Amino acid sequence: MASTNDLKNGMVLKLDGGQLWSVVEFQHVKPGKGPAFVRTKLKNVLSGKVVDKTFNAGVKVETATVDRRDMQFSYMDGEYFVFMDMKDYDQLMIDRKAVGDAANFLIEGFEATVATHEGEVLYVELPAAVELVIEHTDPGVQGDRSTGGTKPAKLETGYEIQVPLFVTTGEKIKVDTRTGDYLGRVSS
Repeated sequence: MASTNDLKNGMVLKLDGGQLWSVVEFQHVKPGKGPAFVRTKLKNVLSGKVVDKTFNAGVKVETATVDRRDMQFSYMDGEYFVFMDMKDYDQLMIDRKAVGDAANFLIEGFEATVATHEGEVLYVELPAAVELVIEHTDPGVQGDRSTGGTKPAKLETGYEIQVPLFVTTGEKIKVDTRTGDYLGRVSS
């Protein structure tokens, strides 16, 4: 248990019958009249839904212990992603639902943060940007600007994103893992 006065960004709270909510931002408010309160923006750990919630100052809230470990993606085993802890070499099988959108950018050897609560995997978090090779994209035609200067490209993971016309098959590019946007070419 913690007080609302102790809230910090990233802290995970157990609210509404055991649901886990991560504190995105918080603000202590002391109005001229009435009691102080804490205005928060909370993100549901499992669904990603963001809500605003207000607590009275000093109210006790239940905190949840979330274990975050850096792990390396090893391989796919059917519908499961197998991750290995680089400290003790433990392997963890995680289903596609828990991996979520991170699956679009995972290749063998990539490091990710795996968050667990009481032995249950909550989510897999990749770095903000990863470097991937373009498996296939059509050549860009000079003067073809009807699509705003972008074309579809298939990454080595099988995921398709939009890239500028000058990017070619076999090039290594940087991709934003949160939005799937092209960030630039990687010079070798």
